[in-house]
Amino acid sequence: MDARLLETLRAVHDHGGVTAAAAALHVTPSAVSQQVRVLQREVGAVLLERVGRGVRLTPAGAALAAAAVDVAVAVERARAAVDAHRAEPTGTVRVSAFQSAAQMLLPGLLTRVARLGGIALECSDEDVAQAEFGALTADFDVVVAHRPDRAPGWGGGLRVEPLLREPLDVALWPGHPLAQRATLEPADLAGEDWIAVREGFPVAAVLSELAAIAGSPPRIVQRINDFHVVEALVAAGHGISLLPRYTTGAAPDRLRLVPLAGVRAGRQIDALLRPDRAERLVVQRVLGELRTQAREIERSAAT
Repeated sequence: MDARLLETLRAVHDHGGVTAAAAALHVTPSAVSQQVRVLQREVGAVLLERVGRGVRLTPAGAALAAAAVDVAVAVERARAAVDAHRAEPTGTVRVSAFQSAAQMLLPGLLTRVARLGGIALECSDEDVAQAEFGALTADFDVVVAHRPDRAPGWGGGLRVEPLLREPLDVALWPGHPLAQRATLEPADLAGEDWIAVREGFPVAAVLSELAAIAGSPPRIVQRINDFHVVEALVAAGHGISLLPRYTTGAAPDRLRLVPLAGVRAGRQIDALLRPDRAERLVVQRVLGELRTQAREIERSAAT
């Protein structure tokens, strides 16, 4: 059974259809359909069925796509065994990160990888809802994702590498009555106007938890996902917000960050990988540099 045909079927599964799989594989939809037909003849079972104007995997197709993961892992492990005998791993690694993590991690990561030589990083900023990060691993070797404290994990089928935890603080303009406090408790924030991120994003879940502890729903006046815009709105006195401690860049005379007490408010930042791509030595090397960069950020923040 040709591993390339299995990878094509897996792409149809991961991307939800022939057209999307073709775009991801950089081939035509007809080429994807042809490869699936060849695979169907090899296994003697129907793998795709038409639904409306599109197609979906049959139960046999879904089972084979799941088994294709093990084949892909074995192939990459075999390649890694050969690569281990080379002086240094080389190749291209595609990395995605949500915007504030990209700001925090990518400059240092690019510098570190450049020192290694032979590895090309292709970076992208992908800001998606929490539930959508896993799907990005179909297109990227390493996906930097975030989830609230105590949130469930990322589900099966992924390799998860914890990078760091970033606290979330209350952001206020300097003239706000609470701006000079050393810490704030959820009850202190009742009745405030909030600038929040959109629902489904990790910081929104933390705000909901704070409101539940305080016993009153937050009064949300704006929903903005770009933290730079949020900083500007808070600094202008249009509301308060929750902002990540390490990546908020506004000067203290424009914005005050006050830690929360009585509640654990933060986000866990993880690297997500498909298990087959995690076997590649060049990916492992980049992941190691990413972990080192994250540890340096945490050490620097602690001093």
